[in-house]
Amino acid sequence: MDFELSNEQQLLKDSVDRLIADRYDLRARGKILESDAGWSREIWSTLADLGFLGLPFSAEDGGFGGGPVEQMIIQEAFGRGLLVEPYLATVILGGSAITLAASPERRVEILGGVTEGRRLLAFAHGERLSRYRLRQVAATARGDSGDWVLDGEKTTVIHGGEADTLIVSARTSGGKDDEDGISLFVVPANTAGVTVRAYPTFDGMRGADITFASVTLTSDALLGEADKAYPVIEHVEQHGIAAVAAESVGLMQAALDMSVEYLKTRTQFGRPIGEFQVLQHRAADMYVAVEEARSIAIHAAMMVGEADPAARRQAMATAKAQIGVSAREVGQSGVQLHGGIGITEEYAIGHYFKRLSMIERQFGDVEHHMALLASLEGPG
Repeated sequence: MDFELSNEQQLLKDSVDRLIADRYDLRARGKILESDAGWSREIWSTLADLGFLGLPFSAEDGGFGGGPVEQMIIQEAFGRGLLVEPYLATVILGGSAITLAASPERRVEILGGVTEGRRLLAFAHGERLSRYRLRQVAATARGDSGDWVLDGEKTTVIHGGEADTLIVSARTSGGKDDEDGISLFVVPANTAGVTVRAYPTFDGMRGADITFASVTLTSDALLGEADKAYPVIEHVEQHGIAAVAAESVGLMQAALDMSVEYLKTRTQFGRPIGEFQVLQHRAADMYVAVEEARSIAIHAAMMVGEADPAARRQAMATAKAQIGVSAREVGQSGVQLHGGIGITEEYAIGHYFKRLSMIERQFGDVEHHMALLASLEGPG
């Protein structure tokens, strides 16, 4: 397999790396986090101008037809820069749901707006009691004279408070733990009966709890086929796993680089602490963890488009489990190698640790995916 970047891919990498280096250092990020919005519309507009927001969508849908390698390049750079803009929510999760389930006309309408930077999406699926069980949906939608009436609550919706368009899962038939009977709906965030409570998350991102109280939707709000949304929901989460896997590689590499640099410059007992063998071993363990994460992130990127759901399910569970293990190793070691300064807001390593800790649990933690793998492998 050829791991060399093509000329076009190298240009993409140079472009996104330059953006992060020039406009997204820790100081600039801190100012963004202190703003009322908690993210930068100016940066978002720049991402649109550079074509990053339309990268994964086909030309027919208003995008630029990028593949898994291009998406990895973007996500890894965003990890290095600790980007807090709603790229994961809008482009990866929301965009994947529209791509997988919407009609061609609907895809052009919604994804064209995303590509141009004027439409923000959020994928509202998780609920208070569902944890990582994708099929456990208690929110309901019932037919009413050709319309739909939506009731329920969604929690910890990534950038749900910033989105103008929500993609909401609801049960239209069956029991609350059945795979069949789940449908997806496109809901404008300003629809009557929709209440959004937005808040910052500890890693610098944004979340929201969203309540739907007798929200009336027209028939065309249904996204895809009624009662058959579970495979789409599962695939959307797998796109999320591939995205945060690539992001985590950027985070881990940055954490490793700054930790090694700190070992070279911090002195104790008259010499750099990097000369102590025990700390060298810790840094070596971090390096191994980063390379394991890099390999599995590449595998995840290649497998997220796999047509066989069973093979894709196993590959993505394997990837997320390894990413969780590596994130824990690199994040904790990076902070510990820095000593007390590692937990201060003024120093970067703590911010990388927070985001890695969130990724470790996002879309299922290590224990969840190991259990899933055990169930897929079967007895014996």
